Amino acid sequence: MLRVALCEDEPAELARTAALLEDYFQARPDQEGQVSLYAGGSALLEGVEAQGGFDLYLLDILLPDLDGIQLGRRLRALGDGGEIIYLTISSDYAVDSYEVRAFFYLLKPVDREKLFQVLDSVVDALDRRRTRGVLVSTQNGPRRILLDQILYVERVGRRMRYYCTDGTVDTQTIRASFQEEVRPLLDDRRFCLCGVSFLLNLEHVAGVEGRTALLDNGERLTLPRSASGFKHVWGRFWLERGPV
Repeated sequence: MLRVALCEDEPAELARTAALLEDYFQARPDQEGQVSLYAGGSALLEGVEAQGGFDLYLLDILLPDLDGIQLGRRLRALGDGGEIIYLTISSDYAVDSYEVRAFFYLLKPVDREKLFQVLDSVVDALDRRRTRGVLVSTQNGPRRILLDQILYVERVGRRMRYYCTDGTVDTQTIRASFQEEVRPLLDDRRFCLCGVSFLLNLEHVAGVEGRTALLDNGERLTLPRSASGFKHVWGRFWLERGPV
């Protein structure tokens, strides 16, 4: 089930885009979808609180109360990891859209085929995020951790500690180096080695202030001095990220 929130203050454009979404789900019978419509940012935030967030947000940028960029910031500040697609008549905000880790940026009027292509990419990305994981050995036996849930990893003594969206996981004593232990994660471009014993999931970083990484759960992490180029790496990750 793909849960979609569409936020658009122009009634005609709201109806047109909603119809395109309905067409998409009809054309993809194997993909169930649920679309919720909102005419403003405040109403959308109330819907997020009531429904626990959405998988995908289609946001107009020029909204009367909160503009789409501000709305995206609010969603990320709440720890919402749903994908964001911006819809607008102007390309002036394209750079700003990367700040909130937007999946794509579409100019209005939205082209049907282009929208379908981007939605297919969103579904593929969400499927990968929901299924890819790593198997770690803990005192209670093997445990599979989804990559999407990993915030960061560090070495604590002779163990690995995984900080996840639902808590921490400590491994048994490791015999290899930290880099060897996290090699499966480094194969995924979301993960960045920020020192000899620290790994960070770029997808959960909402901002960077000097040597401090601001996570989407509100946590502030002081990065090792060796991670001086992290802001560039993080920015490049989001600039290059998007549907293929």
